[in-house]
Amino acid sequence: MSDALPARFAPGDRVTVRVAYPPGHLRTPFYARGASGTIERLCGAFANPEELAFNRSGLPAQPLYRVRFRQADLWDDYAGPERDTVEIEIYQHWLEAAP
Repeated sequence: MSDALPARFAPGDRVTVRVAYPPGHLRTPFYARGASGTIERLCGAFANPEELAFNRSGLPAQPLYRVRFRQADLWDDYAGPERDTVEIEIYQHWLEAAP
């Protein structure tokens, strides 16, 4: 999309999911908020579905990333192998550079 925001992250970058609880339609899982992971890929730029849900344009388009998390970083009681991961597609406005 020509009206897309520039991508701030690249594969391999460490990011943290913002801790926010705005009202309305959200596309970021609650359990991932505050967790840190690694950008696996940039999926492209798309109209913001959180805005589209309210019949707004969703523009400018937001970069969408696939972020890989260790399952142990998402769930305190995770007892599976250390190497287990989960990937979540998250829009850029929910991500910050990890400290």
